[in-house]
Amino acid sequence: MTSTATPGTAIVILAAGHGTRMKSSLPKVLHPVAGLPMLGHVIKTAKSLSPERLCVVMGDHAPQVGEAATAFTPDAQIFVQAPPRGTGDAVRCALPGLEGFNGAVFVLYADTPLITPETLQRMALGMNAGTAVSVLGFTPPDPGAYGRLILDGTGALARIVEARDASEEELSVRLCNSGVMAIRSDVLFDQLPKIGNDNAKGEYYLTDIVRLARQAGGRCAVVEGDADEVLGVNSRVELAEAEAVFQRRTRKRMMEAGVTLADPSTVYFSYDTQIGNDVMVGQNVVFGPGVMVESGAQIKPFSHLEGASVKSGAAIGPYARLRPGAEIGTKAKIGNFVEIKNSVIHSGTAVSHLSYIGDAEIGADCNIGAGTITCNYDGYRKYKTIIGANAFIGSNTALVAPVTVGDGAFVGSGSVVTEDVAGDALALARGRQVEKPGWAISFRKKMTETE
Repeated sequence: MTSTATPGTAIVILAAGHGTRMKSSLPKVLHPVAGLPMLGHVIKTAKSLSPERLCVVMGDHAPQVGEAATAFTPDAQIFVQAPPRGTGDAVRCALPGLEGFNGAVFVLYADTPLITPETLQRMALGMNAGTAVSVLGFTPPDPGAYGRLILDGTGALARIVEARDASEEELSVRLCNSGVMAIRSDVLFDQLPKIGNDNAKGEYYLTDIVRLARQAGGRCAVVEGDADEVLGVNSRVELAEAEAVFQRRTRKRMMEAGVTLADPSTVYFSYDTQIGNDVMVGQNVVFGPGVMVESGAQIKPFSHLEGASVKSGAAIGPYARLRPGAEIGTKAKIGNFVEIKNSVIHSGTAVSHLSYIGDAEIGADCNIGAGTITCNYDGYRKYKTIIGANAFIGSNTALVAPVTVGDGAFVGSGSVVTEDVAGDALALARGRQVEKPGWAISFRKKMTETE
């Protein structure tokens, strides 16, 4: 679904939790799903609404969260909640960033990375109809300890009841609270200060704003989303569950867009993977961040791609590794146990097996023999290898950069090339073969006599 700008929208992302169940020195919301920190996923989705304001509330224990937020979007306003005193208090910390704003304020959670732009758009449309508060609900297989959303006779949201406070009748309700809300700005500024902390934890709960808004005559609504998209991550186990949901979604989306996955459950995508139609992807392929594959390419089994582009008609693998900066041209071939890093491989060139090509540019229609290595690093600096079009590099060649091989040149197998090779020349850079007739006989005799 293509996002459209939604005027009068602000976003508050709550990211102040300690995440102790993660048992990690890395703040919980910076743990990645599909190569992007959870906070990044939520900011990316929030930006689909083209918000006028974007506020992130972090804890004073994790300054990295604020740094990450501004790296994802420089216009983010950062606020600190210290000490943590509940969701209502967290939103209150962001109020200075909403001064003068008129519209719908969305409250999202940085540890809930799977909410879709489409769901936020549906909530935004409801707010445009004059709703005071819109709550994102879901129906899980087991409602368990989730708060219940109780509707009135008109279908409007009457109240949110925590499971521990719910009656038996209320516990039978399966529609649950995700915590995600959209609140009209005037309602937020009027009612948020009225939220109290007279509860067992002494915290200020944002859910109380539904009761306060209704008491003030406002209408509250529920927009129902999929249970998967409101999955909150509080542990490594739940992080793995979120990863699994992301991968299932992306595999389905890719196949619906015309990508063939030979064994979908074994293919892993990153948050930003771009693949054209009629691409064939084999089993056990991993796409890291920053990969673009054009239509008609083939990614064979057990290949790993990251930060790479693959042009139409190219074939990668099996067992190939494309590292950041690899640019593979049309109808080029990167074969088994070949590693390409920060290199341009032009159209029609074949690097078929057992080679490392790093910091290089290889022209069109070249043949790179098995075991070829570009020696690009001297322990201090990286250097470039340039190979012209239609060149032939023999097997087991070491190209010691910086070095250039001209168009149409041949390099003999087993060469160590340390100087430039002219176009259409033959370069041989290996020791001359010496043969000593009968040497093996005398050697064996000598060795057996000494036993």
